[in-house]
Amino acid sequence: MAKRSPEDQLVARISRGFPALREAGLRLGSGDDAALWQPLPGYETVLTSDWFLEGSHFLREKHPAESVGWKCLARAASDIAAMGGAPRCFLLNLAIPASHTGRWLDEFLEGLRRAAKFLRCSMAGGDTTRNERILINVTVVGELAKGRAILRSEARDGDLLFVSGTLGEAEWGLRKLREGKAHARPLSTTLRKHLYPEPRIALGSWLAKHRLATAMMDLSDGLSTDLTRLCEASNVGALVEERAVPLAEGVPRHEALRLGLHGGDDYELLFTASPKQVRRLPRRFHGLPLTAIGVITREKKIVLLKADASLVPLQPSGWDPFRK
Repeated sequence: MAKRSPEDQLVARISRGFPALREAGLRLGSGDDAALWQPLPGYETVLTSDWFLEGSHFLREKHPAESVGWKCLARAASDIAAMGGAPRCFLLNLAIPASHTGRWLDEFLEGLRRAAKFLRCSMAGGDTTRNERILINVTVVGELAKGRAILRSEARDGDLLFVSGTLGEAEWGLRKLREGKAHARPLSTTLRKHLYPEPRIALGSWLAKHRLATAMMDLSDGLSTDLTRLCEASNVGALVEERAVPLAEGVPRHEALRLGLHGGDDYELLFTASPKQVRRLPRRFHGLPLTAIGVITREKKIVLLKADASLVPLQPSGWDPFRK
């Protein structure tokens, strides 16, 4: 038998340790030309794809490789959670320099395996190539019961606006990582939130199952930016109460508010619920706070009700890769 090429050896290393989960719906996983996948009877498929790029989304000299592996899958899976679905399998496209095919790759794969196990999401294949910068693209296949998808386009006038968790922690964690030593350990809550985000799969699925959310999306680019997208899709506006926004602890109030409104990378859920359904929503879901922060309005403007009772426009000032 001919010796494997260097790329084939690399692919074998990547595939090792990612067993196909039966419940993932994989009839044929990685190792062939393409994978075969089939959703469960009565379910439909949810697809999403996400870039994770050196320099834009992580810093080679600051972010642990294990965190890069975890986060590239977790942030993609968050889009599945935002529609009320569950991730089942994923494709990994990875471009790395030859210098990073040793220890860095091993640690990256360890983080990716941990995320795959945590999410019960099996690797189905992908592609590898060589590049001087680390470029990662992840495609996740998920499923949800037919007719239960929660879209961002169904919010209505009078719906209450909710967020899960605490906002602004991840960006504060990034700031602390930049200020600290390279490969800092995730000791603080904010640093863990930045390095190892947990997509709200269970919450999204529960909201979809019980038809409690009228519209939903995940918070990846900041509340002000993502709320604008939800409102535009639903052809509505919103009023957000400054005092109600759940902010990071241990951060100066003014900075915590800025991060809570505009900081990205939290991967919490932003959703709306009709007044009739609000009583069915708990204050906490499996320990995760659910906070009402405002209301959807007919007028197509997004405004912030400040602590002094004044109203100001809430401009979309979160993450935008094309902002100059």
